[in-house]
Amino acid sequence: MKSISVIGSGTMGNGIAHVFAQNGYNVSLIDIKVELLEKALVKISNNMDRQVAKGTLAQEDKEASLARISTFSSLEEGVKNADLVVEAATENLDLKLDIFRQLDQFSPKSAILASNTSSISITKIAAVTRRPANVVGMHFMNPVPIMKLVEVIRGYATSDEVTHSVMELSRRLGKDPVEVNDYPGFVANRILMPMINEAIYSLYEGVAGVEEIDTVMKLGMAHPMGPLLLADFIGLDVCLSILRVLQDGFGNPKYAPCPLLVNMVEAGFKGVKTGEGFYKYTSGSKDLVVSPRFSK
Repeated sequence: MKSISVIGSGTMGNGIAHVFAQNGYNVSLIDIKVELLEKALVKISNNMDRQVAKGTLAQEDKEASLARISTFSSLEEGVKNADLVVEAATENLDLKLDIFRQLDQFSPKSAILASNTSSISITKIAAVTRRPANVVGMHFMNPVPIMKLVEVIRGYATSDEVTHSVMELSRRLGKDPVEVNDYPGFVANRILMPMINEAIYSLYEGVAGVEEIDTVMKLGMAHPMGPLLLADFIGLDVCLSILRVLQDGFGNPKYAPCPLLVNMVEAGFKGVKTGEGFYKYTSGSKDLVVSPRFSK
């Protein structure tokens, strides 16, 4: 595989494009608006500048990596020569199904179609294509250039050959792939989201405050980041979406999202992306401040 197409230029998409380009692959980055693509290229360049400053990337390698990224606002044009397509669009089932129908139509018949979904069934996505054996999950972690894990998810019909190819490709990117089967939430979010949900319930029920809950998990369980802060970085809307996938997929009430989480998302307080969740985020400030809604 030499030619990689990445659909979606947001946080995950630009991170995936960054990693592939830095490792020598030609990348077609696709989004619906030119301004989103321009913003993504600036983000990738800035992130590579940090690597240069740390001495982990040479300036000439940065320039060569950026030169490998081409941008497209047409999905058809962006995937027509792809060996692998990685979809990193919003975590919405209907949107993903529509994208994969188009990918099946416009990408080469031999291309592997991968989704970066964090919870949606790969089997369900593959079923709308005429190549279910070539459809696989490739779930990167955020921030993609730093985090080593890739969950490689086998749909019901995913072939051994495709699974092995994506596992090996992940290793060539400097990642540590883990093969998992296609059940709601896979492994990472099946375990992580109930923990985050329970942390939100602990706040909702008045067991402890935001900082106290996060401190217990950091100091007591050696987590690098507390669950409420992590939820803010993931996006509270994304957390809610994944919990609903788990609840629907298993039919088990233990996955029901906390009412506080539902209210926050409906009110538009989604975490870092909106400037406020459990914490309040001010541009240019690195100080961690609990949202006034949860201050004592």
